[in-house]
Amino acid sequence: MRIRPISPDLLVDELTGRLADAATRAATDTAGPARLRVAVDGAPAAGADDLAAALVDPLRARGRPVLHVRATDFLRPASLRFELGRTNPDSFYENWVDEVGLRREVLDPAGPGGTGLLLPSLWDADADRASRARYVHLPPGGVVLVSGPLLLGGGLPFDVTVHLQLSSAALRRRTEAAQAWALPAFDRYAEEVVPASFADVVVRADDPRHPALVEADGDA
Repeated sequence: MRIRPISPDLLVDELTGRLADAATRAATDTAGPARLRVAVDGAPAAGADDLAAALVDPLRARGRPVLHVRATDFLRPASLRFELGRTNPDSFYENWVDEVGLRREVLDPAGPGGTGLLLPSLWDADADRASRARYVHLPPGGVVLVSGPLLLGGGLPFDVTVHLQLSSAALRRRTEAAQAWALPAFDRYAEEVVPASFADVVVRADDPRHPALVEADGDA
């Protein structure tokens, strides 16, 4: 394993090229034309939403239709999320994201033979009601970027997984004080799921100005 320092702009460029090539292959999938389903996984302090957003325009410039979906728009109702309190890390880890809804409304329709009709958001957490978003059509060869925390290890059908890894010290340093209650959930995720051990792309993001790619020996 080697650690390759990379600038934020070059990281976006390299990921764009990789995802555009993978989307081309997905469009000719023998199981049925498909869209590329990409997880951009990381704690809020790692900036997963920001990285996914930064990929949208470069992918479109390469001719790829793109939909960016945030996991925070697929949360479960407050009555379920807060059943054990608003700051329970185990509930945050196990029960906040509506994985069934995310799969039904986004990932399955984007998969091989899927309709391509995707729902950009399901739940408005601030209003605690359905978001009432309209379905959008993502054609074969398009890319759906799903960003947010705790996305891996639950069996969601992603084609490419990107994990933004933070050291324990960086996670604590960069997490806002009001969100520190969730830190045990991220510790548990790192210990139980170990996303850095299997994600297709692992980015060390301790310093957002100086990310680094974790590459297996022999990778180009």
